[in-house]
Amino acid sequence: MLQFENHYAGRLNSGLEHQLTPDHWAAHPLPPPPSYLWAPERKQVLECTMISLFLVLAIGSCLTNSLVPEKEKDPKYWRDQAQQTLKNALRLQTLNTNVAKNVIMFLGDGMGVSTVTAARILKGQLHHKPGEETRLEMDKFPYVALSKTYNTNAQVPDSAGTATAYLCGVKANEGTVGVSAATQRTQCNTTQGNEVTSILRWAKDAGKSVGIVTTTRVNHATPSAAYAHSADRDWYSDNEMPPEALIQGCKDIAYQLMHNIRDIEVIMGGGRKYMFPKNRTDVEYEMDEKARGTRLDGLNLIDVWKSFKPRHKHSHYIWNRTELLALDPHTVDYLLGLFEPGDMQYELNRNNVTDPSLSEMVEMAIRILIKNPKGFFLLVEGGRIDHGHHEGKAKQALHEAVEMDRAIEQAGSMTSVEDTLTVVTADHSHVFTFGGYTPRGNSIFGLAPMVSDTDKKPFTAILYGNGPGYKVVGGERENVSMVDYAHDNYQAQSAVPLRHETHGGEDVAIFARGPMAHLLHGVHEQNYIPHVMAYAACIGANRDHCASASSSGSPSPGPLLLLLALLPLGILF
Repeated sequence: MLQFENHYAGRLNSGLEHQLTPDHWAAHPLPPPPSYLWAPERKQVLECTMISLFLVLAIGSCLTNSLVPEKEKDPKYWRDQAQQTLKNALRLQTLNTNVAKNVIMFLGDGMGVSTVTAARILKGQLHHKPGEETRLEMDKFPYVALSKTYNTNAQVPDSAGTATAYLCGVKANEGTVGVSAATQRTQCNTTQGNEVTSILRWAKDAGKSVGIVTTTRVNHATPSAAYAHSADRDWYSDNEMPPEALIQGCKDIAYQLMHNIRDIEVIMGGGRKYMFPKNRTDVEYEMDEKARGTRLDGLNLIDVWKSFKPRHKHSHYIWNRTELLALDPHTVDYLLGLFEPGDMQYELNRNNVTDPSLSEMVEMAIRILIKNPKGFFLLVEGGRIDHGHHEGKAKQALHEAVEMDRAIEQAGSMTSVEDTLTVVTADHSHVFTFGGYTPRGNSIFGLAPMVSDTDKKPFTAILYGNGPGYKVVGGERENVSMVDYAHDNYQAQSAVPLRHETHGGEDVAIFARGPMAHLLHGVHEQNYIPHVMAYAACIGANRDHCASASSSGSPSPGPLLLLLALLPLGILF
């Protein structure tokens, strides 16, 4: 009897819309029940079961139909939509080959394709829509490519080696920043002579203003590759460095932030404690020992930062949102904003008095940088997408992704596609997924419309391949209906128990718009990205096309020069 019921229940609860239509059931009738089920003592049970099952079928059919927006039932809706998309695509035949005065790079740390899709649905549901049909700002970018994320010594990469690739144009070893693959992690004596510079440096050398905005520590893996050269991403301050590295002369990343490129116009994020002497009380968390200064060399790097700024320039160090919003960008030449001792708070946990949002930081950064007539380069990292996933907290991760999309929209409203190249990508993915045949409009944090056909327990649509969400209760998988799976800090179930969920190794998306965005067009090695940005902006080593364009009076490099310039580098194929 149980086997028979399960067969019916599996068919009725599969969540597949086509299985709830009369045509499907006519073509694929349920098999007759075994004869033993017709015994008199079982007949009543069977009749009740059949009634309840077909009641579910009827209700399911109604629900399925009600989930479809009325306009989507008309084929004309889909045909008109496709034709408009086609018209938009045909317009792209006229390439934007202008020189990019400005370049903005948005890096969603850990923002794999599954995260992008789930964030899209969440964005729509936050606006009381089903979600699937919603468009993220990055979805509106006309050019999309894929990035191969592996490190030189790792199939599944980390954020340091990948940052070196998409900022410095050179693939590197896992755990190292701003150095080539000749540098071995933790080995200070392999650093010298193997340093590689970033597109931020190239932009600064060309006279552009530059900025870094992140929701992590400003000396974390992603931003540090823009200015530092370190054999270990974890050398945040000298307190985290081994004695032999200090003896050999290596400098911590916070120190390098203040010394390597001294005139970075905008630096915003977390990481306050790495700038102050050991045990220095934090301005915001006076009683928290973990928030105290970490530096063993006794330096106050905020004072160092101030000392490097010309007296006739206006430099501002701030530590809270109130101070940020009070600034007049017209009177700010240099801005250092450190809003937390470590990483910034998750967007869902953010204090609206002390912590600015990513979009607020981006707005202020652009208002300051855009004053330079030569243009600017801005690196923006939505860094805590990655942290949410590592902790198995999908809700935190996805809200971080939605906030980064708001920042992309903010930047787009302040710049023009005619002179600003914007690139959105990720450093790597995560073992994050969602599925289970969920119906249209199902809460992205909700349950699948069925129970497991193995352990008979419900499961959430969102799951991880590994991580801290692996839980066994009474020798069995935890019953998620007994917990608050919609909680901000709920840890989604995982297949393999780990204290921290891992990165994924698949390709990630690159979204691009603006001058030369069409050069991001297929499947690329990750280190190709900064070469495109530099080419578009006429900075870095590959600038012959810019001189030719200038002498001819043309504002753009042109397709032929583009081809000639890239062929010797072997990066077109």
